[in-house]
Amino acid sequence: MGDRLDLHTILGDIPGVSAVYFQPPSTVSMVYPCIVYQRSLIRIRHANNNPYSHKKQYTVTVIDKNPDTVIPDYVGLLESASFDRRYVVDNLYHDVFTIYF
Repeated sequence: MGDRLDLHTILGDIPGVSAVYFQPPSTVSMVYPCIVYQRSLIRIRHANNNPYSHKKQYTVTVIDKNPDTVIPDYVGLLESASFDRRYVVDNLYHDVFTIYF
């Protein structure tokens, strides 16, 4: 696994994605279809009272006007990706994934 910028590049290379945003402020005017992601937690595993694994968890949301977009299919193929939920707000379809990177 790499750092956050590596994840940003991977998400930006997904076919059909117009823009990728990391923790965008509310003042940003987004272009759709897009991917918005943020770090949600850090998973640390211990053995013998010592940390041996350290992975950052990101919440990755695909936002698109098209209800049949294939972008979530590509996100779902990423290593350690798991689908969380889908919802609609203001006629924009949101597919939410969790990725450890």
